Amino acid sequence: MTNEYVPPKVWTMENDNGGQWASINRPDSGARFDKALPKGEHPIQLYSMGTPNGQKVTIMLEELLALGVTDAEYDAFLIKIGEGDQFGLGFVEVNPNSKIPAMVDQSMPDPIRVFESGNILLYLSEKFGRFLPKAWGARTEVMNWLFWLQGSAPYLGGGFGHFYAYAPEKFEYPINRFAMEAKRQLDVLDKQLAKHRYIAGDEYTIADIAIWPWYGNLVLGHTYNAAEFLDVKSYLYVQRWANMIAGREAVQRGRIVNRAWGECWEQLPERHCAADIDRVLAQKPSDV
Repeated sequence: MTNEYVPPKVWTMENDNGGQWASINRPDSGARFDKALPKGEHPIQLYSMGTPNGQKVTIMLEELLALGVTDAEYDAFLIKIGEGDQFGLGFVEVNPNSKIPAMVDQSMPDPIRVFESGNILLYLSEKFGRFLPKAWGARTEVMNWLFWLQGSAPYLGGGFGHFYAYAPEKFEYPINRFAMEAKRQLDVLDKQLAKHRYIAGDEYTIADIAIWPWYGNLVLGHTYNAAEFLDVKSYLYVQRWANMIAGREAVQRGRIVNRAWGECWEQLPERHCAADIDRVLAQKPSDV
């Protein structure tokens, strides 16, 4: 390799090489400006964006509503992370880490803030008693895969996705390093799904809801334009599972919430009632 990088003794912001997020990324935390969050009338207030982590929560909420859990009704407000909305004082008070999604449960006497997408799924499943088995062994298996996702997704998104799709320059070493890890993770899933209908067994759970937005979207060609590069068609059981989950009505509804890009029928920046989603999906072409 030529032009080998020699790290300075002390890293400073001036050493950063820029990129798509250079205008908002900083090595400190906390609010950068005073901005209150909007509030709706429903029990659940969600502040998010339709990224894979955001989709986890909106899919979960739509699945709960599909089961008739009316207390899961929610308002979803768009947080434009590219514009730095996550650094407003109101958002930081809900999530001091300034990452989407963040949620407030207004149904409690003292509203409860919930952040980290995996924790939001766990909170909702325990609150409403759905998508998490009660039997200790089965519950533990679901939690195995939920924590697997929380540990693995940063390699896929912040690692492979960043260097393959978003970095200002293409570098062979990090792309190869994270492509290898992404494929290893797909192999882990493929071998698990060869033995089970769903991720954690024969029951649809928050493990599926957590993992599908990352790995399901990846193998269906919805993220990073990397399906051919990673040869995702070779993971037959992941393909089977991804298509099965994608066919669920609640998944189709949840994946478009807080989304402001793509086709008109998959964009819903804010959601305040079921009719909001109905109106957008009505535009979906019949052959899609």
